[in-house]
Amino acid sequence: MTLEEKIAQLFGVWVGASAEGGDVAPHQHDMEEVVDLDELLPHGLGQLTRPFGTAPVDPALGALSLARTQRRVVAANRFGIPAFAHEECLAGFAAWGATAYPVPLAWGATFDPDLVRLMAAAIGRDLRSVGVHQGLAPVLDVVRDARWGRVEETIGEDPYLVGTVATAYVQGLESAGIVATLKHFAGYSASRAGRNLAPVSMGGREFADVILPPFEMAVRESGVRSVMHAYTDIDGIPSAADERLLTELLRDTWGFEGTVVADYFGIAFLKTLHGVAGSLGDAAGAALAAGVDVELPTVKTFGEPLRKAIAEGTVPESLVDRAARRVLLQKIESGLLDADWDPTPHALAGTSPEHARGTVDLDGAPNRALARRVAEESVVLLSNDGTLPLTGGRAPARIAVIGPNAETPTAVLGCYSFPVHVGSRTPETPLGIDLPTLREALAAEFPDSEIVTTAGLAAADATGTEGFDAAIALAREADLVIAALGDRAGLFGRGTSGEGCDAASLSLPGAQEQLLDALMDTGTPVVVTLLAGRPYALGRAVQESAAIVQTFFPGEEGTTALAGVLSGRVRPSGRLPVSVPLRPGAQPSTYLAPRLGQATEVSNLDPAPAFGFGHGLTYTTFDWSELRVDTELAATDGEFTLACTVRNSGAVPGTEVVQLYLHDPVASVVQPVQRLVGYVRLPELAPGEAVRVRATVPADLASFTGRAGRRIVEPGDLELRLSASSTTPLLTARVALSGPVREVGHRRRLHAHFTTEPMPQA
Repeated sequence: MTLEEKIAQLFGVWVGASAEGGDVAPHQHDMEEVVDLDELLPHGLGQLTRPFGTAPVDPALGALSLARTQRRVVAANRFGIPAFAHEECLAGFAAWGATAYPVPLAWGATFDPDLVRLMAAAIGRDLRSVGVHQGLAPVLDVVRDARWGRVEETIGEDPYLVGTVATAYVQGLESAGIVATLKHFAGYSASRAGRNLAPVSMGGREFADVILPPFEMAVRESGVRSVMHAYTDIDGIPSAADERLLTELLRDTWGFEGTVVADYFGIAFLKTLHGVAGSLGDAAGAALAAGVDVELPTVKTFGEPLRKAIAEGTVPESLVDRAARRVLLQKIESGLLDADWDPTPHALAGTSPEHARGTVDLDGAPNRALARRVAEESVVLLSNDGTLPLTGGRAPARIAVIGPNAETPTAVLGCYSFPVHVGSRTPETPLGIDLPTLREALAAEFPDSEIVTTAGLAAADATGTEGFDAAIALAREADLVIAALGDRAGLFGRGTSGEGCDAASLSLPGAQEQLLDALMDTGTPVVVTLLAGRPYALGRAVQESAAIVQTFFPGEEGTTALAGVLSGRVRPSGRLPVSVPLRPGAQPSTYLAPRLGQATEVSNLDPAPAFGFGHGLTYTTFDWSELRVDTELAATDGEFTLACTVRNSGAVPGTEVVQLYLHDPVASVVQPVQRLVGYVRLPELAPGEAVRVRATVPADLASFTGRAGRRIVEPGDLELRLSASSTTPLLTARVALSGPVREVGHRRRLHAHFTTEPMPQA
């Protein structure tokens, strides 16, 4: 291959991006290039950017259009190499008419990797069915500050939960033949003050023990084939130019063999934002040297600037060879160079465009059923004074649904759903999927109740109180108020949650807390429901509301799931993947803090949460008993075994999540007070039913980065806490490790092993 042909495999082209009418990536319109396909294609093309996720298009017509483009690409270059087509799939395939699943924060709330794997496989099959090869998901960033706008895209604040759920998602996507993409590697979520793309202040130990473990787990266990670098820098080194990160750690140590792709325009940012490259050619060379293989979303630095740098001898051509080899191997693995490869999806073979419209269904009944199941498992009951469930003749005669999310169809969607990400800029286009509002879902759930509604606020972030009088009057005349609060997803300040929609504090947006207080002042019982992208401090409602039900953008079936939890048709089983703060300004907002990160006698601020990580109520009660520790003393290369019995002691079926936390009282470096090292979501238990839960816990799970910068296991006392949440330890096993300090590498054991066995009924 000529130099031009090799370079052509290393970039994408984003056709039609400038017609979107708004940014969907940082500095998008500052970075856009006028691309002449007739000039580019004779050399080949690496990637086609978002053929379905750029503008509304019927899926069948989009698939035929993509196939035509691929034939054009193949015919134009002398080797007949097709392009990879990639799409966003953070909460489902981001295409018009495709199922909008719950956002990743809701996946975390399920504590159910098996279900997430099924969902990802369905998303992957839909991507594959229309000719897409790569999905830009999942996000493995660990939440460090909930004010960050992209919290909704994350799985939670705990690295083990993030790693297990993300690994399952990758396994599902890859099982359908789609190249999954881990992002954002690494440290993006730890920006100062929760501001998007802000500087990151982080020590090496936090980076190694909090940020990296989810990526390591996914690389080792999922079969992932692509990684996307982060926008940010760590200690002055931008990820896109960090050879230690992208080559020495990712490839040489962890053994990753796939492609590293740029976050959109991230290579050019080495010059324009980070100031570590003097020209775009220098930026291209730095990224290639670090280990970036593909420039996305469109050619900027890997075009003429790279060619010029190679001609001048400042960038060696061998770097291009290395990246091109990785890209071509991935295309070969994906079957794009097979002799019988056909860009037209099998279901559309021989179909003309005039007959194709409407023939591809990306939101069929199986998808919706799966979306409903994920949504139902992700609903978290935070508090309940006994008002819920509204079942057995307890449904109020008159229910007032009040709040900015009462009648907003898109209130269930995150910023990377198609209707929000793209559709919001084409309001004349139908949504493409059925999105029942909360009022509609409640009307269907409670057919014998009168449902009345008013917004109270013009929008989620509205500050005007002119609608309060009507809301208060409606509340006083009702038997129950359901406060419909939360976020409006958007991009770069066009919402209250989402990329570039960072929060100054964790108060409810706009005047929502004032509205909530006014509703509680009426004396009518208030059930608070949240359709949100992050946790918020809820003020008086923590103590004074009848109940609080938290959802994190639960997708197209979200309001139906939420209504089902209120009625009792759905039994709540979600657990918090992020802590809910008691006060809007108390930081840190993550439970992963050392002793000095908790309340102390030398500060007047108590950062304790209102509801901690892992918290979630059910409509029943569980007794935990009969703790047995078979191994109380183990070598630093050994393991512990313990067991307990969990019994449903209430009157209705329910699901418990057993969480295992490790507390290390004395360590050579400061440790979090506790950290999650394992969990198991139990099968639903009937009243009186019990299971015996057994856990084998390898000593490797007690490892951390020591003073010398290497991961070690130290001898000493430990506590293994079997807990219902990070704030609810129920049974504590006091154990100890003996022997020498042991250094562990990247082949250490990553999981506790759980088994469950049915027990006799009480």
